[in-house]
Amino acid sequence: MNENGELKVFAGRSCEALCKTVCGFLEGAPGRAKVVDFPDGEILVKLDEDVRGRDCYVVLSTSEPVNDRLMELLIWIDCLRRASAGRITCVLPYFGYARQDRKDEGRVPVTAKLVANLITAAGAHRVITIDLHAAQIQGFFDIPVDHLSATPVFVGYFQDLQKKGELKDLCLVSPDVGNVKVAEGMAKLLGGDLAIIYKKRLSGSTVETGQLIGTVEGKTVLMFDDMISTAGTVCEAAKLLKDRGAKDIIAAATHGVLVGPAVERLAASPISKVVVCDTVPRHARTDPLGAKLVELSVGPLLGNAIYRIHNNQSVSALFRNSAGPKR
Repeated sequence: MNENGELKVFAGRSCEALCKTVCGFLEGAPGRAKVVDFPDGEILVKLDEDVRGRDCYVVLSTSEPVNDRLMELLIWIDCLRRASAGRITCVLPYFGYARQDRKDEGRVPVTAKLVANLITAAGAHRVITIDLHAAQIQGFFDIPVDHLSATPVFVGYFQDLQKKGELKDLCLVSPDVGNVKVAEGMAKLLGGDLAIIYKKRLSGSTVETGQLIGTVEGKTVLMFDDMISTAGTVCEAAKLLKDRGAKDIIAAATHGVLVGPAVERLAASPISKVVVCDTVPRHARTDPLGAKLVELSVGPLLGNAIYRIHNNQSVSALFRNSAGPKR
């Protein structure tokens, strides 16, 4: 038997479909448990099978409603710990509060660090996450963190389009200077030029886009970012690129958070395709995007990472030929 004990993967309520894909890759079924809301809003997690001494994974994105999902995660950890699980790993495809990672002005919290402390204090032994908004968040944890990159998923999809002749005269664009390394890595993997947009954030939902470094005239533009939240950045960038002569504009982001006016902005924008991963569950409000929205699954990627961790194999080996995570 594996020294880590039998593998068990449980689904949080924000990732039930994704967890099934993960378990499909691992050739197993999700662990049996139920999550119940009481009338006053309290959450109960009840395991329906024995986990004593076993290697347990909880797949749960702390996405909207963020605070409810975070509390559910903490209760999952406590439940597994009190049931004597051998090891508890939080699989967080999307890590909420990641944008509150530093004190960028006086008298504000560093909530990403607080969340890391809560997860550790609850009893988690390890965390797996994908494309953190800031890689430094790994250091907020006092337990091991496996920071995965979704670029292999995107590369596979866009290389298929290239083989079909649907992605010609390519130019990779970083919508801000913080994502340049990923865009540069994707440019090397897919071929094509590189351009950078300088932006200035005016508020949580308003962005001013001004300068473009590089040329996009007559090009098929592929913009990469870690997330699309209110879509202010990506839509303003798309307008600038269209004004500068871009032939076609595709936006790609690991996390399609899509809150507030995001769907309406994207639907009205010159972007022809929005490619996201299933790290955040889709809602009916995204229906107006229709065929413009393409969702790729990170299930096999997470499944492979879980398999490697369970069997004490290298996780970094998964990304030797990828653009890597955001730095």
